Amino acid sequence: MSNSTKTSRNDASRKSKHGIELWVYPSIGDETGLVYIEVHEGHFEEFYDKVSTFTYYIIEGSGAFYLNGELQNVESGDVISIPPKTKIYYKGSMKMILITTPAWSAENEVHVRDIPRAGRIPEHQE
Repeated sequence: MSNSTKTSRNDASRKSKHGIELWVYPSIGDETGLVYIEVHEGHFEEFYDKVSTFTYYIIEGSGAFYLNGELQNVESGDVISIPPKTKIYYKGSMKMILITTPAWSAENEVHVRDIPRAGRIPEHQE
């Protein structure tokens, strides 16, 4: 008997936060989380995860990820893998798949700061 699992978009939990639309699919055990993301301007929160690696696959569009303050441009077809404890935010118009390993857990996500929606982004102050 197969151990495979099928999940549809109807099984996903839809959320809106910090400028993005998320469809969070049920975790695959404790090992893997899967999220479909649509962003039209940017994710206006800088955050990091204490334990999970975040791997984004850019399905459509282009944008810029800021990882610990360093710019990384991305476009359709790119994959960007971000280790735990890396500060993340991004801008652009993109459709993406996010895979988290281990699966994302709210208690492991740390808010760093809100990102302004227009104009120059202020430098982070510790």
